[in-house]
Amino acid sequence: MSMIETTKPGNPADPAVMVDSKRRSNLRSRLVSTGLLHVLLVILGMSMILPFLWMVLTSLKTLGQAGLPEWLPGDFSPQWDNYREVFNVIPFGRFYWNSIFIAAWVTLLQVFTSSLAAFSFSRLQWPGRDKVFLLYLATMMLPGLVMMVPNYQIMISLGLVDTFTGLILPAAFSAFGTFLLRQFMLTIPSSLDEAAEIDGASKFRVYWDVILPLSRPGLITLTIFTFLGNYRTIFWPLVMLKSVHNYTLPIGLLYFDSTRGQTTHLLMAAATMMIVPLILIFVIMQKYLVKGIQLGAVKG
Repeated sequence: MSMIETTKPGNPADPAVMVDSKRRSNLRSRLVSTGLLHVLLVILGMSMILPFLWMVLTSLKTLGQAGLPEWLPGDFSPQWDNYREVFNVIPFGRFYWNSIFIAAWVTLLQVFTSSLAAFSFSRLQWPGRDKVFLLYLATMMLPGLVMMVPNYQIMISLGLVDTFTGLILPAAFSAFGTFLLRQFMLTIPSSLDEAAEIDGASKFRVYWDVILPLSRPGLITLTIFTFLGNYRTIFWPLVMLKSVHNYTLPIGLLYFDSTRGQTTHLLMAAATMMIVPLILIFVIMQKYLVKGIQLGAVKG
């Protein structure tokens, strides 16, 4: 009789009931963990959005309101004239063009030189290749500030201080870009190189017509990283540039704390106009950025 009761449907000792109970328990655990994860992500997302939101709101305040702790004062009225006033305080258009021009040239040269080096390290066979690559990667361990003094001395000897060339030339080569593209090129089958060489293609022709088109996601990823990084850099331009008409945007923003006192509302307006293009570039190119990073990490 006791054996019949233990196997009766609905009995807690029934294996089917135990499996179903365990399944419901696992489902509840997953729901709880997923809910907690989403709450954590929302908190992290808000912590990243709030500074940007504060910057935008401050750019629409008056100077007196900008110093108040309130996000939205009771008498808040958007001051859209702050954005026009920025162009009256500094040559914002000139600084903007300088930043775009320098970042574009650095990006073009760095992508080209990195792709050439990556092709050599990934597709060509020559003595000591891997050892040279490791030494090349070791330069990534050196802080940029350490290299700033010797680079500056070289620019002085070449007469390139206070010139765009002096800003562009040292940044035209990148160990990180070479590493990123090399990892990506290693995922391309070597049989394509052999087929092209059988058809009479030179090494440069293989690089230009075969490897580069197939490395497009990696090239786009490096382009985004390089442009964004050089567009907002401040230390090297601050050291190299002496003439106001050569200033880039990050240096130009310092004018709001020096020429007319602390004008926080105008500084935030200028910073907003500076950051918006970066956000648009990231949003538009996001899928290529993620794809390039994923594919570049497939093979080491």
